[in-house]
Amino acid sequence: MGQRLDIGGRRTEEQVRERALRRRCREQLKTLGVLAPVRIEELCRLVGERRRRPLRLVAHTMPMPGPFGVWIASPSADYILYHRETSPAHQEHIILHEVGHMLAGHEPTGAADPLHCGPLPGGAGRRPCSCSYGRECEREAELFATIIAEWVSVIEPRRPPPATDPGLRRVRAVLGEPPGRL
Repeated sequence: MGQRLDIGGRRTEEQVRERALRRRCREQLKTLGVLAPVRIEELCRLVGERRRRPLRLVAHTMPMPGPFGVWIASPSADYILYHRETSPAHQEHIILHEVGHMLAGHEPTGAADPLHCGPLPGGAGRRPCSCSYGRECEREAELFATIIAEWVSVIEPRRPPPATDPGLRRVRAVLGEPPGRL
């Protein structure tokens, strides 16, 4: 299945935007020094170092309907609250989505009642909503999460099993492990 092109044989505007976003995501991961396979905790540690404050992951019972995850920035730490009552794979994707917001340079949810989204009281604007994929920032964060997840899943199975032979371990230590492909 190839790419859909417009009538003139060119990429569509959406394909061009997605390609640029993929490139930006790869650049962000490279500047973090991320190598595959990466564990969620390690990625969060690297993001926290870049932001100069810890990034804490908190499993939480999220109200339904509502977002599955939320990023809250405080002066001393960043927090990602993610839905406790879902599969581990979905929890990882939720966390990667919120990290995607950080890497894309989006604004965090405010600390006041972050688990509800929509209009603010008195018509003072709208509260960010992680459950609305129609918004461009949500689409970006979702694509960041998907790119990171694809990258890890493609590279991880190709890694050689841990060496049990001491000689092979020394050779691998000298040559280094192959870096991930971004």
